[in-house]
Amino acid sequence: MDKESFFISQFQNDFIGDDGAVAGKWVYSKDFFCEDAHFKREWLDLYQIAQKAMLVNISDAVAMNAKPKYALLAVGVPKNFSLKHITQLSKGFIETARKYDIKIIGGDTISSEKINISVTIISKKRKHTLYRSGLKKGDILAYTGILGESGHELENLLRGGKISSDSHFAKPVLRVDFIKKAAKYLRCGLDISDGLSKDLSRLCALNNLGVKFDKKIDKNILCSGEEYEMLIAFAPKNTDKILRIAEKTETPLTIFGRACEGEYMSECREHHFEG
Repeated sequence: MDKESFFISQFQNDFIGDDGAVAGKWVYSKDFFCEDAHFKREWLDLYQIAQKAMLVNISDAVAMNAKPKYALLAVGVPKNFSLKHITQLSKGFIETARKYDIKIIGGDTISSEKINISVTIISKKRKHTLYRSGLKKGDILAYTGILGESGHELENLLRGGKISSDSHFAKPVLRVDFIKKAAKYLRCGLDISDGLSKDLSRLCALNNLGVKFDKKIDKNILCSGEEYEMLIAFAPKNTDKILRIAEKTETPLTIFGRACEGEYMSECREHHFEG
């Protein structure tokens, strides 16, 4: 068990284990976004840093087919930041929240050596909540989008290169419309934050199943983190429905295998980059 899993295991209860915690009519989710752990200052401008911090958190709500309503922010602000710096950072939070009809209702700030951001998203539960559990033998496994770009951009950044302002790494695409329309036909799902292989291993371990791949997947695709596309599973009888919804919502969809007896272990490293 890695340290993250061990720490989480200390708090086991019925709310923990999905992209968000379902409590009554609400879904709560939280993620950290920290300088030198998730990004380096020279990679993104302040607007992009705040924008991505919001998007990776909203992604958890999307992954559960919940409607984000409110956000709480906790921000560590470097001591040398001017009012202009703070304005740029704030604008990224405000405009991204507005795009998804989210109200920022409070939080906290502290003086910090680095930019550290924690966002809590409070979402309204929809009729068809999408959990990680529920996978059955024979279910079809698929992912949205074109995986690998974010990992490629990350490697470029680590070599001292640059990325475009609308790159996948800087601005992940969230599949809101697809999940909202497809949720009632899906067995389970989660967003791909740590790479297809790692998140697939989580899905399989939780449901005590393995994977039979229908096609060979390149390691660059399997191990590409920071994608925030969706890993989904559905019964074979719903394949045509899912494909039609993907087409109508202009969502690239790749079917790559089926759930089977056994287990699946990720061969990718735990962290897709080191701070």
